[in-house]
Amino acid sequence: MPWKERSLMSLRQEFVAFALNVKRSISLQALCDRFKISPKTGYKWVTRYRAEGDKGLQNRTRRPHHSPSKTAEAMEGAVLRVRDEHLAWGGRKIRKSLLQEGLERVPAPSTITEILRRHDRLNPEEASKHKAWQRFVHEAPNRLWQMDFKGHFGLESGGRCHPLTLVDDHSRFALGVRACGDEQERTVQRELKGIFRDYGLPEAMIMDNGAPWGHYPDRFTKLSVWLIRLGIHVSHSRGGHPQTHGKNERFNRTLKVELLQSGIFHDLEHCQEAFDRWRDVYNLKRPHEALGMKTPAECYQPSSRSFPEVLEPIEYGPEDMIRKVQYNGEIHYRGQTFVIGYAFHGHPVALRATTEDGVWDVYFCQQKISTVNLKGS
Repeated sequence: MPWKERSLMSLRQEFVAFALNVKRSISLQALCDRFKISPKTGYKWVTRYRAEGDKGLQNRTRRPHHSPSKTAEAMEGAVLRVRDEHLAWGGRKIRKSLLQEGLERVPAPSTITEILRRHDRLNPEEASKHKAWQRFVHEAPNRLWQMDFKGHFGLESGGRCHPLTLVDDHSRFALGVRACGDEQERTVQRELKGIFRDYGLPEAMIMDNGAPWGHYPDRFTKLSVWLIRLGIHVSHSRGGHPQTHGKNERFNRTLKVELLQSGIFHDLEHCQEAFDRWRDVYNLKRPHEALGMKTPAECYQPSSRSFPEVLEPIEYGPEDMIRKVQYNGEIHYRGQTFVIGYAFHGHPVALRATTEDGVWDVYFCQQKISTVNLKGS
């Protein structure tokens, strides 16, 4: 975990959120290893947080601690301060944020909304929220990650930024918001390696149908092949069905409203600094209504499947018929030629008989990638 690249406070908050989750999927020792800290340091932050909350994660000072009582005027000022820091937050999120700060007698969400209205902080469209999609939610973290590029934008120094976003389906935890200079496969693979090292591997990933995820006539790219070799099931969203990729699309809209549409960015480094700050707020501070007003970090756990620096050889079962994919993406079997896909060039695939006569499923590693019919269509 890159402790030097992000603020120590946000990393401590993320660590204790994972450590105190009753559904923790990895040991505290393994979690400390992911964050590159000693178990002694890990136990220290957990103990301090249990005793004092977020205040316990701050560096110790010699100044005396005090908690002066808040007047109604001061509370209104706190409400407006949070709203000005997070222009897209409504009453529920602001209330949860103030409670996290340790403030007492925080007003109800409806009262906070009235405060915002009196001080002209409400946007007209906030009066009528649209209904959210009814979406399937995976029952545990890392069952499915959703990945996409948020629309690119120009930079003051020249060039463009292509934000790569990655969200856990179960917890809405933002695994990464990466400032990329292009949308090439090698760029995505480089960024994913860092994310996999930090959070482990998911069981499955879903992405769009355009480059670099998959494109006509092939559903799979070199990037897909690499992910499948890591033991990740790869799927693509269906055109005209935004709910299949909806959490990432919703996340991208939030990113646009809360950061991108009001920001001017000089270069990719400037973008990444802003992305990291916003991601910490999104994961650690911003309550999510679909999570019962919990934060994504409270509902997420790193995967127990660590990223392998070296890929294992591809192996199949003794009953499988093995064929090597040729340079043109084809395989040959029983005197016939079948198109599998250019991305699999040089790799072995396995043919497995189905219950239907003459029909064989084609597998690459653990994933079914095609079906061939020896009798023709």
